[in-house]
Amino acid sequence: MGDSSSASYIHMVHHLIEECIVFNMSKEECMEALSKHANIKPVITSTVWKELEKENKEFFEMYSKSRKETIRDHHHDHQSTETNHVRTTDDPHHQN
Repeated sequence: MGDSSSASYIHMVHHLIEECIVFNMSKEECMEALSKHANIKPVITSTVWKELEKENKEFFEMYSKSRKETIRDHHHDHQSTETNHVRTTDDPHHQN
């Protein structure tokens, strides 16, 4: 690959990583998605992601925190749904 095609490829990977971020994906999820759907080696995605983290440290700190909160909230919502389901099915007055 020449310099311009290498830069173009890295720019494309950068853009695809941004798309993964829009979908709230982790680095690992992004690596898997780009490998599967764009035929980009995980090591390339990981390297570009790490460079983006270095250049945008504050953003990625907030992104990581936001993802953890989203996962925690989703887990809490899932537990609430299961608890409500158990209550409903254990209720002798509940009709199926």
